[in-house]
Amino acid sequence: MTAIQAAILGIVEGLTEFLPVSSTGHLILAGHAMGLVGSAVDAFEIVIQAGALLAVLWLYRGRVGELFAGIFRGDAWGRALLAKLIVAFLPAAIVGLIANDWIKGHLFGPRPVAVALLAGGILILVVERVRHRAHATIAAVGEIPLSGALWIGLAQVLSLWPGTSRAMTTMVAALLLGCTPVVAAEFSFLLAIPTLGAATLYDLLKHRHELLGPALGGPAPLIIGLVASAVVAALAIRGFLAYLTSKGLTPFGWYRIVLGVVLIAVLWTQPGVLQ
Repeated sequence: MTAIQAAILGIVEGLTEFLPVSSTGHLILAGHAMGLVGSAVDAFEIVIQAGALLAVLWLYRGRVGELFAGIFRGDAWGRALLAKLIVAFLPAAIVGLIANDWIKGHLFGPRPVAVALLAGGILILVVERVRHRAHATIAAVGEIPLSGALWIGLAQVLSLWPGTSRAMTTMVAALLLGCTPVVAAEFSFLLAIPTLGAATLYDLLKHRHELLGPALGGPAPLIIGLVASAVVAALAIRGFLAYLTSKGLTPFGWYRIVLGVVLIAVLWTQPGVLQ
């Protein structure tokens, strides 16, 4: 892997991890377009995912401090938020452990990603239309009930299909619950901490030999990808929150639909182009 390829993948991860467009789907497409496939690339994606996680930990360090206060000092607010994040985290964690090999064997490819992008885009447009007709009743993360956190967690299970998007499923579920767009995004970002953290640790253990081996070209690509992902993710989160207040999720729905249709057309007419 070259430094340029590492930077491109890091930028793609950072830009898409917390947007409702599917980072995994975009990484699969970018990797196939550059001819980067195999277990070594899977290992590299773990590193750049860790970069995106570092970004959200930094930006939400105040919330993370509240979670630790709930654990070690018995702070009621922090303990309640921690309980909600755990409840929301468990469904995808359990299903992911059980079905991980099957998912990677059957759904990690351009065709499943194209279908998921298209379906997710349509879902966003429908949910946004419903949301605009209703009044948001949850204006802060602390107001999300435990049952609502479970609802968001069950929706997150759908994100195990690459191209669906963890950010999309959790935000859409939160919007249907009655959250404002900003609250939906904030809970999604916070839920990324246990979700991405657990997935990163699991995959690091699974792919440790590839990370330590020569296939990735030494430590330089890993460092470049990690830094690019962290910096771009931090910028993307800040920009996304500002964008949500005025535009909502509708533009992302149209983006997904257009990209999905283009991919299906390309795969139909030129089936070998993304192999």
